[in-house]
Amino acid sequence: MTFNLITLEETSYLNGLMLQENLFNAQLEKKAKAEPTTNYLILLQHQPVYTLGKSGDIENLKVPIEKTDAEFFRTNRGGDITFHGPGQLVGYPIFDLDSIELGTKEYVEKLEDCVIECIKGYGLLGTRIDGASGVWVDSDSAYPRKICALGIKVSRGITMHGFALNINTDLGYFDNIVPCGLDDKAVTSMSKELNKPIDFWKVQQRLQEIIENKFN
Repeated sequence: MTFNLITLEETSYLNGLMLQENLFNAQLEKKAKAEPTTNYLILLQHQPVYTLGKSGDIENLKVPIEKTDAEFFRTNRGGDITFHGPGQLVGYPIFDLDSIELGTKEYVEKLEDCVIECIKGYGLLGTRIDGASGVWVDSDSAYPRKICALGIKVSRGITMHGFALNINTDLGYFDNIVPCGLDDKAVTSMSKELNKPIDFWKVQQRLQEIIENKFN
């Protein structure tokens, strides 16, 4: 599989969502006409925003949104509430899973595998937790920490939404929510785990290469 890469500077959630939806809907139209689809990978950082998945509970936003400097959006992805902001690498694959013969479960696991391989290069052991999407560190301890959130939508084999890897993210924003609706687990970042700032662009380049390799 080949894909077109779109990299953006810090972007509002609404603008990122509109770009996704335009590409997503264009691929659905192609499928309806039995025309070849095109795959895209959007990589960006968002301006501060809280997003709530379609099955999420608004009670997991613990403070009035006006008391934060972040925006708030309800979305049609899976999952509960999460935060996006500067220092966090967000990836939105618009992929035709039928064209690469992947089911939804296999697709999610492959995305997680890409992140696990990426952070392994920094000495971090990422793993999965049964019943909780995304990538975690110290998952078998009493204090598991999510380093990458994942929430997607799939329609007729076309994907949208995706993953959010905390690199140098300001984790204070997560204090305002019950992240992903899991009140017994914490959130972390690469910089927190390694106790130093991380070169964001090197991580982005590395993860992009891993996605290209694993999906090709």
